[in-house]
Amino acid sequence: MIEVAAAIIENGEGQILIARRRAGKAQAGMWEFPGGKLEPGESPQACLQRELLEEMNLAIAPYAPFAVNAHDYGDTAIRLIAYRATLVAGELQLRDHDDYRWVAPSELSAFSFAPADKPFVALLMKGV
Repeated sequence: MIEVAAAIIENGEGQILIARRRAGKAQAGMWEFPGGKLEPGESPQACLQRELLEEMNLAIAPYAPFAVNAHDYGDTAIRLIAYRATLVAGELQLRDHDDYRWVAPSELSAFSFAPADKPFVALLMKGV
């Protein structure tokens, strides 16, 4: 099972950052909470800081565990570990995605999310 971290990044205006996976990637065209695979010995928080800087040019501060979801995609099983985070600095530049949005939790149902992210969407829409 691959360990992956996802960031629930808040912008201070009640909105959360979501990103669409670009063509050529697994789950292409689907929306997700940005993040990436943990390196050996790396914490989910350190992974998120590294991945968001690499993939989006954003500095974030993960501050609280949100939820964990295990999902089997058939050829790959992942354990997705989500953390709440705040945006610290950076001008967003897409390197691994083809679109992004800042959305209110109530708007999340309008987007087609990757299966592993869907339980997080449900929690956020309930106000968790």
